[in-house]
Amino acid sequence: MYTASSGIVLLFVSMPDEGPGFGYTLQGDSSSPERDVETNLIFLATLFVVLVLVRWLSWLLLKSTHHLITRASTMTNTGRPGKLFRSARAHVGGKFPRTMALVEARLTPRKFTGLALTLMVLAAVYIAALLGGLIDQLRESEGLVEMDNRINDALGAFRTDELVHVFAFITEWANTSAVVAVAGVTTGLLMALRHRHLVMPLWVVVLGSHITTYAGKYGFGRERPEVVTDIMAATPSFPSGHATAAIAVYGFIAYVLSREAVTVRRRFEIVFWSAVLVVLIGFSRMLLSLHYTSDVLAGFLVGGFWLLVGFAIAELSRSRRSAQGHQDGCGSRIQSPGTRQDS
Repeated sequence: MYTASSGIVLLFVSMPDEGPGFGYTLQGDSSSPERDVETNLIFLATLFVVLVLVRWLSWLLLKSTHHLITRASTMTNTGRPGKLFRSARAHVGGKFPRTMALVEARLTPRKFTGLALTLMVLAAVYIAALLGGLIDQLRESEGLVEMDNRINDALGAFRTDELVHVFAFITEWANTSAVVAVAGVTTGLLMALRHRHLVMPLWVVVLGSHITTYAGKYGFGRERPEVVTDIMAATPSFPSGHATAAIAVYGFIAYVLSREAVTVRRRFEIVFWSAVLVVLIGFSRMLLSLHYTSDVLAGFLVGGFWLLVGFAIAELSRSRRSAQGHQDGCGSRIQSPGTRQDS
């Protein structure tokens, strides 16, 4: 964790004044170098403290949740609570067998099509509802627009040349060319490692999120914030394409890596630092005054929705492959005695 945090600091302090990808400057900037240094140090210190606290709290929450789930599972299977639960299930199942069978099929933790898929569907519906609410607020309420403008103005205090350089580099990780390149390299690696079943869900996430984003951009036609740097953007503002691409593509890569991780701690680190990258990309769009806060939030919701779709497709494909392998194994074991008899 400290290595990654130190990397952010080193990236900042070693940033050249000019160079490929970093030749961005503030328009009309008149702040003093001493004030910029103070602002940069405050920002870096705050970022470091936030990362440490969020990482610690996230790991603590994960362990506590795992403990509660384990304890609840034990209580429902043993002792008096377990006896009452089994009795109630048998009673309801006797009166409503079809309904009980459907409920158990949707809530069983033993199959992906059970509890896992049910939670994913509920999460996707919730994300869609949040996005719909955000769109309604943007259309009908001036409060959201005022909040966007206030946050954009407040971030002006942190728009020093050095921070603009750093976040201009970070934001390029979600440019269309970078996303396509990352997705292409990931596709090649998945093919080489014989994980071909993950290629289709990856591109469903990439293409689905991009199509939805551009439909929203030109459907709403929202103007971008006032330009304060040399970085320009041609498309409308809502939702943020960079935020969408970041959570969709890097989120799916984090899923692939964490799925292969051996320990819970490794999975946590992969997911956490991938989330940090996604959040930094989203924040870079706000700091560079290329998007409002609501644009970035909408982008995260769109990307998150398609990420869940990708998860579902990947896990369903994995389940089918596992079932097919099990059937092939059973078939070979059934045929083997007959083969020996014929010989």
